[in-house]
Formats: sequence, structure tokens, C-alpha cells
Amino acid sequence: MARLLVVEDDETSGSLLDSSLTSHGHHVSWARSARAALRTAADTELDLVLLDLGLPDLDGVEACRQLRAHQPACVLVILTARKDEMDVVVGLEAGADDYLTKPFRFAELLARIRAHLRRGPAQPRASAVLTVGELVVNTASRRCTLGGREVPLRAKEFDLLARLAGDPGVAVSRETLMADVWDEHWFGSTKTLDVHVAALRRRLGTAAAEHVDPVRPPVITTLRGHGYRLDPGG
Repeated sequence: MARLLVVEDDETSGSLLDSSLTSHGHHVSWARSARAALRTAADTELDLVLLDLGLPDLDGVEACRQLRAHQPACVLVILTARKDEMDVVVGLEAGADDYLTKPFRFAELLARIRAHLRRGPAQPRASAVLTVGELVVNTASRRCTLGGREVPLRAKEFDLLARLAGDPGVAVSRETLMADVWDEHWFGSTKTLDVHVAALRRRLGTAAAEHVDPVRPPVITTLRGHGYRLDPGG
């Protein structure tokens, strides 16, 4: 039985999520405010958190950041009515693993929850150290460096970069990336892949710009209608 925390101030939505997820065999705690959620997260080990960004007592992104600090190992999924991609990117950078935009189908939410709970940590490839130009990805220590300087990455960002770096110069389809990095039974939109790619590009670009010596980060090339490819910088 998975331990879920639903953070939702709307009575109708929160009650529906609480009862529906409980009926599917999960142990559900329902917090109607960010502060109530943080109290629960401080006292209870959680498997997954569903966080509405529109909370009355604390900005949803800040709540996300604090929940991640309390629960570094749990899956954190944002539920948001905000459709602007930058809002989603900010949420992911604050510590979320995934997001769903409202309104959403409960079947999709349930499938996402199952996928996240079923998916364990990404298995390292045969070679623990993957090198693409000046980028080094160590899957054993889960560290990434560019020109010898460490690049801070979120868990899914690291898994995605490691998957691409495992086959440098090779076109990898969206379906393959979703299956290998998220789950083979992924249900619904793959927009989360695009958001994570955008975040990766930004992190690599920032790391290169802040480096003392000139560094050329690898390029994540978009292949329209197919997927992505990681190319050495230059």
C-alpha cells in the first residue's frame, strides 16, 4: 500500500482524490493547506505527493521546494491549472518530478501514479562513466561534470541525460525515452519530456557560461516527429 499525500484546498477536488485513490488501495492523507502538508511531510515517510499549486497560505512553488526538502526520496507530482510552460518549468526546478494540468482525467492520473510507483531508480548502464565531449556522466555516483565542474541536476534530468549520453550521436525516439526514463507503460501526454529537455539545455548552458575556461556543452538536438539526439559541443 503506497502512502500518498494529496495537497488540495478545494473541497470537491480534494474529497474526490482522497476517496478515489483510497478505493484503489492507497493510504491517503489529505492536506488542505501548504502548512498542513509540510507538517505531514515532516512526520510521515511518503511515497508520492500530489500538489496543487494554487494554495491559499503559501506559493505552490515554494511549497514544492519545502516538500522536496522534507521528502527527498518521494515522487512529487504537481497538479496545476497554469498552462504556461514556464510555470511548469519553475515547478519542476523546485523539486517536482512530473505534472498534470487541470482539468485532467482520473484514469490518466491513476496511470501516472502507478507508473511512478512502479518505476525504481534508473539502472546504470554497463559503463558507469559516460563521456560526450567535455561532459562526463557517472551513473554509479550519479554525478555530472562539464569541463571538470559539477552540474547540479534533478533526478529525472540526470536519468534523461544519462540515457542520451549512453548513445551519443544516436537518434532516440520519444517513446524510447519515456519508457527508459519514466515507465514502459506511460499513459498520456509526453510533454513532461520536452520540459525536462528544456531544463537540461538551460542547466548545461548555465554551467558552460559560468565556467572560468571556455567550455562547449553537448547539444541536445530536437528531431521533429521522432525524438532527441545528444551531440558533442562545437
